[in-house]
Amino acid sequence: MQRTATGLPFDDIRNLFLSLPAINAEAEAAARARQGQLVKPPGALGRLEEIAIKLAGWQGREIPRIDRPTVAVFAGTHGVAKRGVSPYPPEVTKQMVATFTDGKAAVNQICGVFGAGLRVFDLALDIPTRDIVEEDALTEAECAATMAFGMEALAGEPDLLCLGEMGIGNTTVAAAIFHGLYGGSATEWVGPGTGATGAVLAAKIAAVEAAVARCRGHLDDPLEVLRRLGGRELAAMAGAILAARMQRVPVVIDGYVVTAAAAVLHALDPSALDHCFAGHVSAEPAHARVLERLGMKPLLDLGMRLGEGSGAALSIGVIKAAVACHGGMATFAEAGVADA
Repeated sequence: MQRTATGLPFDDIRNLFLSLPAINAEAEAAARARQGQLVKPPGALGRLEEIAIKLAGWQGREIPRIDRPTVAVFAGTHGVAKRGVSPYPPEVTKQMVATFTDGKAAVNQICGVFGAGLRVFDLALDIPTRDIVEEDALTEAECAATMAFGMEALAGEPDLLCLGEMGIGNTTVAAAIFHGLYGGSATEWVGPGTGATGAVLAAKIAAVEAAVARCRGHLDDPLEVLRRLGGRELAAMAGAILAARMQRVPVVIDGYVVTAAAAVLHALDPSALDHCFAGHVSAEPAHARVLERLGMKPLLDLGMRLGEGSGAALSIGVIKAAVACHGGMATFAEAGVADA
């Protein structure tokens, strides 16, 4: 992928795609060989085997470890929320951030069960992005800076990064991003989100239609789609996914909104999400279709649609179990069991 330097803020982001690290093929092969020696029929642990092998490849060692799983929740506010696209008022975003900080949200409880750290990023909650129906959500400089800020999620050196979000109106901007990237009609991408029905759902569809129509001449560049139609939390999560790739840290993607941030990177380079897992498929109608387009099979399907990283956090249990089996089980030789 060739890039021409223009001196614009997105240049540094685009240039990172020139040097995306690949999986460590030697470690991946060693982990696959180990799976074949463990005391079980070949393939008997199903996807747990593939999870362990993928982690080994990205961590660069035959037996991976998950010692510092971290859930990073990015919170942003949206100008489009004033259009009544959600049954909840915009101030709920700040109220929920306070609930995360107090340890009283669902994601706090799930993190506690699996020993995961939780970091909450407040992305200028008092300054909503511009209303995407009328103007671009962010300037190029604002979007690039927010992506860079999202990269701070790696500062604590997690060995597994789970991404979540909070922002009234952000399923609207996520739907706009998918509509902008993939075409079709707005109704294909707009779902109930936090419970939109009737007039609220109609307002949501109308906002997505109008916003994408306004940006019609700029939809061939995924970063332009992100800045014009997205929000701060989506830009920050895209930056976090990209930074994790550069540091070879596996990432777990949560629901519909996080997947929209990931889809922007995938549109820039189809290999950009090779280090990622889809934590779950949400109840948002288009989420399963998007994951299929991205070539990602969710680890869980529990009908969840909460956001805040809850599905990604819950999948930590599955991932930890995969690692424990891979590293802790005996081989046929160690156990003195006859191989087939």
